[in-house]
Amino acid sequence: MAAHTTRDGLGGGTHTLGLLYPPAGRRGDYTTMQLAFVGGVAEAAAAHGYDLLLAPAGRHEDPSFLRMVDDRRVDGVIVMEIRREDDRVEHLAEAGFPFVAIGRNHRAEVAGWVDLDFAGLAGGCVQHLADLGHRRIAFVNRSEQLFDSGYGFARLGDEGYTETMKKLLLTPHAYLCGDDLASGEDVVERILAEDPATTSLVTMNEAALEGVYRGLTRHGRSVPRDFSVVGVAASPWAEQVNPPLTAAEIPAKEMTRVAVDLMIRRLRSPGSPPRHVLLKPLITLRGSTGRCRSVPGSEPESELPDFPDIDLDF
Repeated sequence: MAAHTTRDGLGGGTHTLGLLYPPAGRRGDYTTMQLAFVGGVAEAAAAHGYDLLLAPAGRHEDPSFLRMVDDRRVDGVIVMEIRREDDRVEHLAEAGFPFVAIGRNHRAEVAGWVDLDFAGLAGGCVQHLADLGHRRIAFVNRSEQLFDSGYGFARLGDEGYTETMKKLLLTPHAYLCGDDLASGEDVVERILAEDPATTSLVTMNEAALEGVYRGLTRHGRSVPRDFSVVGVAASPWAEQVNPPLTAAEIPAKEMTRVAVDLMIRRLRSPGSPPRHVLLKPLITLRGSTGRCRSVPGSEPESELPDFPDIDLDF
């Protein structure tokens, strides 16, 4: 397929941008976070006078991908939910079709992308808890399905958590968790069954967050008095739990605006080198983290007997 140009370049074009965004919900639907990204892309595209065509394609052979790209229904494509090995990116790169990505893998270097530093954010969350004295820190990731399929943010988050734990000479305990309330309760059950002395966790699974809180309450763990929770989450989700979640922001609006800007730049200047934007938001302190307090019964018993206090009068 030959590369084509648009109204912003030399040709006519459709004045429509494509968004390749497979749903990540448990039932094959779009999550609330995903819908925020769809809305952000649509709003940013409209600001440039472009319409948006959404396709749920997760593979290049999906009919919606073929209709969008091979039939040239759009001038350029924004690709989301990037996997480590992503045949959509491979196909677009080989075809010379204009695209940018929200997310990245090794092939995304051939095009522009914007992404969060998920490894750095997960590591920063661990460091925040360690600075508060926590040593038993669990990690709640996304679902087994997403992780096994190679989704970049799930893999990068796991790497950042594990590497930071090892640097701090701490033992990593990572858990995969479905994107729903019941899975959040279940993962707390698994964490505390494996290590009842766990005093904190890092999460990248905001959809399971309320379930995590419920599971901790059921086990008599009060947040943040005797259990701290920190994560990577958009502020609406971080602020709707009680206590509000200390978290690094997922700036959906900013990421989508940058992605569309990169796409428009690519269409207007096809020969310009691709730009890469890596965001690392600061952790916003809210109410879910505090100084570490040891779990009753988790500390080793003293080898010395306790003696009563005796007043000696010499």
